[in-house]
Amino acid sequence: MDGYFIKTIGANRGKPRVWLQGLELERAGFGPGQSYEVEVKGRSVVLTLSKDGTRTVTPKQVRSRTMPVIDLNSNQLLAAFDGMAAIRMVVKDGQIYLLPLASELKKQERLQRLRSRMENGEPLRIGSLSHGGGIMSHAIHAGLQRAGLKAKLEFANEIRPELLEHASEFNDAWSDDTVPLAAPMQELAFDDRGLAHIPKVEILEAGIPCSGASRAGTAKRGLKHPEAHPEVGHLVVAALVILNKAAPAIVAIENVPTYANTASASILRSQLRDLGYTTHERILNGKEWGAIENRDRWCMVAVTQGIDFDFDQLMPPKAMRQVIGDLLEDIPADDARWGTMRGLVEKEARDLAAGKNFKMQIYDANDENVGTLTKGYAKIRSTDPKLRHRDDPSLMRQFTATEHARFKQIPSHILGDASETMKHEMAGQSVIYEKFADVGHHIGNSVNRFAGRPEVEMHNRVARGFEDRLGVDQEVAQLAAQVVADLRRAEPGDGRYVGPIVAVRQDLVVQKIDDVSGILHQAVALREMPKLGQAVEIRYRDGSAVVMAATNTPGLPAPTPTDSPAVRSAKERLRAEIGSAAIPDDYNAFDTLPKSTRLRM
Repeated sequence: MDGYFIKTIGANRGKPRVWLQGLELERAGFGPGQSYEVEVKGRSVVLTLSKDGTRTVTPKQVRSRTMPVIDLNSNQLLAAFDGMAAIRMVVKDGQIYLLPLASELKKQERLQRLRSRMENGEPLRIGSLSHGGGIMSHAIHAGLQRAGLKAKLEFANEIRPELLEHASEFNDAWSDDTVPLAAPMQELAFDDRGLAHIPKVEILEAGIPCSGASRAGTAKRGLKHPEAHPEVGHLVVAALVILNKAAPAIVAIENVPTYANTASASILRSQLRDLGYTTHERILNGKEWGAIENRDRWCMVAVTQGIDFDFDQLMPPKAMRQVIGDLLEDIPADDARWGTMRGLVEKEARDLAAGKNFKMQIYDANDENVGTLTKGYAKIRSTDPKLRHRDDPSLMRQFTATEHARFKQIPSHILGDASETMKHEMAGQSVIYEKFADVGHHIGNSVNRFAGRPEVEMHNRVARGFEDRLGVDQEVAQLAAQVVADLRRAEPGDGRYVGPIVAVRQDLVVQKIDDVSGILHQAVALREMPKLGQAVEIRYRDGSAVVMAATNTPGLPAPTPTDSPAVRSAKERLRAEIGSAAIPDDYNAFDTLPKSTRLRM
């Protein structure tokens, strides 16, 4: 190659025009008065010097210099570039090649590859950068599956090999073919051999490390700007290099909200635009997606031009009211994990005296949200959220890793048998699961539209949740979702449930026990089948249940067999509202309470 030029496609007299002159022609040996031929070869136009050529290079006098000029102004010759604003010009001795821009060819290849996989029923391949424990990958996979698409994790890049080891065992987004890339992203991006083996994917998801962009990270290191962070401030460059090699049709990136205002985000937007993507951004709120952890995250979805995507159309589900106590493990009041945390309390006093605004976050079981639990939560730091003891306000404890996962809606099996510290690390550096599952679902519907397939609506996410959590079939889940927002299986040991029958099938019964909750009964366990609409009391003992007409007002909630953390948190709310005297010591006396009190529980 003797020269490389980008040429703008203009217009003259209603036809496309490419104007070549000067150095561009001279480097190929095209001089004024020389003959040449033009030939269209597929998606390229080739100009070749020839003594017998039918075209002649035009001379143009510019001051004291006579420059060669070629004016291509033809629909027929330039048809291959229809719709393009610019092309490449590659020159070598005696020939000139006019070609589509590399970015244009890559854009069309991405679209063709995506369409081909959809037509052939092949799974969409996914790549993951800064994989961690793979929680965001798992959520995106789940969302794509909810949209009716098959997905396969092709590769996962993570700086910590132990996290990839864990994910390969416990994260079911992985398969035996998933390629682990255990290396710093910046090392992988500039390792020619490593980069050469990164496969093409249809979707790339990344949680670019945010230490430099977070307020805490910036303040701790005294950074002038996020890109000054010595370890992660430059990773947008590596991410773009790997992205270009993997050539995804769709990209999903998440970070802290402040990342949106960084130079890195500006570089992402501009470079993705130049690669043929359209970018869409949104701040996603955890509370809107029903999470107890009210965590905001910035999300960018970049789709190849030609794929329709609208972030504004992604609507959060109708969130059910819940409190911290609903998600707590059953930890006894005298458990050794409860303590005064005297050192942290004293540190808070010292910080306040020094004018530092570092306050402890202590929550009660009846609070409706909790502060963000980060990846370093296991270090027991003063500003991380703590739970106050229900009986002794001087005592508090750390939230467990299981509770941490519940706060972020993370399926518990993904954390597997890791240590408590690693579980907190994986959960703390991850995402609110359901909102990114919905992002995956929304992306999936964009792919469905692109492929001419019907969308899979999100409106019945309650039913989908019943399928995932209870393992019931779609028909059962949809049947129950029409009448209740929360559903659980009956306790076959000694459960007791009161309320109307709201759904009946040959093999199951759904009973509504309060305004929003239902119980799923297996018909085989019932000694007789209740009728639809009948208010009944169903009592279990040793796996079978007696059904009798309810003596209470139809539809009132019935107690569970044990005083669970959820029940305790409900009692705490009632103590605050009406005083502890109104709460019965025996929870089996629940239905003696006034109706208004029972419904609040």
